[in-house]
Amino acid sequence: MEDLQLKKAFLRNGYISSLQSLDEATTPRWGKMNMRQMVEHMADYVRLANGRMTLPAVTPEERLPKMQDFLRSERPFPENTGNVLMPDTPPPFRLESKAAAIAELQSEIDHFFDVFENQPDIAIPNPFFGLLNYELQIRLLYKHGTHHLRQFGVEV
Repeated sequence: MEDLQLKKAFLRNGYISSLQSLDEATTPRWGKMNMRQMVEHMADYVRLANGRMTLPAVTPEERLPKMQDFLRSERPFPENTGNVLMPDTPPPFRLESKAAAIAELQSEIDHFFDVFENQPDIAIPNPFFGLLNYELQIRLLYKHGTHHLRQFGVEV
């Protein structure tokens, strides 16, 4: 359980400060997104986790147990992990600045914690990993967030 508490604390407190410390001009180690596109992407992904956004399932149901086992593991997402729900070319910015993108992400993270504090037994669907409870959502957001930090040279 301590591991989960550390991941939760990072999402609540450390993640945003790590993003704020990044220079927007940082060249990614891999991938096509620049820093601000990545932050906007993460805000969308947190919207999936907090239930404000839904997308169709892409993983066959018989594969979901293995996908969820991956979330429970300490294995990171590999570099250049594909996402069939994203276009080949990153979309244009939705927001006017890095600060606005980070503020949007912070708002979605805050809403995520509010949702699960008010409905601790809820499970919210994820297009890749199926129905996820609070613990699995935390594990996924931590894994996804640290993946993108590594993409821009930040080791957690």
